[in-house]
Amino acid sequence: MNGVDFVFHAAALKQVPSCEFYPIEALKTNSLGTDNVLTAAIAAGIKKVICLSTDKAVYPINAMGISKAMMEKIAVAKSRVSDNTTIMITRYGNVMASRGSVIPLFISQIKNNEPITITDPNMTRFMMSLEDAVDLVLFAFKNGKTGDTFVQKSPASTLDQLARVLKKLFGGTNEVRIIGTRHGEKKYETLLTREEMVKTEDLGDYFRIVPDIRDLNYNKYFSEGDRHIAEVEDYNSNNTHRLTDSELEKLLLNLDYVQAELKDWKKTALSQIAG
Repeated sequence: MNGVDFVFHAAALKQVPSCEFYPIEALKTNSLGTDNVLTAAIAAGIKKVICLSTDKAVYPINAMGISKAMMEKIAVAKSRVSDNTTIMITRYGNVMASRGSVIPLFISQIKNNEPITITDPNMTRFMMSLEDAVDLVLFAFKNGKTGDTFVQKSPASTLDQLARVLKKLFGGTNEVRIIGTRHGEKKYETLLTREEMVKTEDLGDYFRIVPDIRDLNYNKYFSEGDRHIAEVEDYNSNNTHRLTDSELEKLLLNLDYVQAELKDWKKTALSQIAG
């Protein structure tokens, strides 16, 4: 890191099933690996470090989420003792049409005339494009103070709605098969806990979570509370703005991946007609 000004730390083990079977590897890469990155960055005098986190770190129920939650705790702890290196966190859900996401799976199933497999039709997911994810990182880079965590406000849809709109776009007539929730899978994506919402700043398109700056005076943890925590909700894919079918269709059509798949699908259909 010598001679480097800024570090964007995106390296991670992200596949939930792999981390469930090999949790120590998730710990080594996502938690201890982040500690190594931040230790090296501070030693080299890096000006800013942006650590990329995930919704799965919020109320974690699987090894991947737990390891990323620890990553966030490590980053905030390091920010307290780093005078010259500004350390920040961004947190977001799945990026639309990214590797391993459900959109490429649904499109492949539609094009191959296979049943569309849905875990739970009422399961909701944030709809965030790659450009949105990049904008979030750049916003944090430009506006963040050390220890800050940034979340972008994003709309959401149900899996049933997503499958239905994709079928419409590709002219599919596939049946939808409900296979049940997979191991370690949440019904809703959560980006902010109730506890965080109490100390979160609303910046319009983004939320800024102010870091916990309490010291090791344990009296502050045991005898001081906040009654407002019980009065607020977390921020999740079930209580954010829910997309209409037309809004979701427009969002999907803006994705380069979907445009390329539609072009290929139409080309294949024309060749079959000509043949």
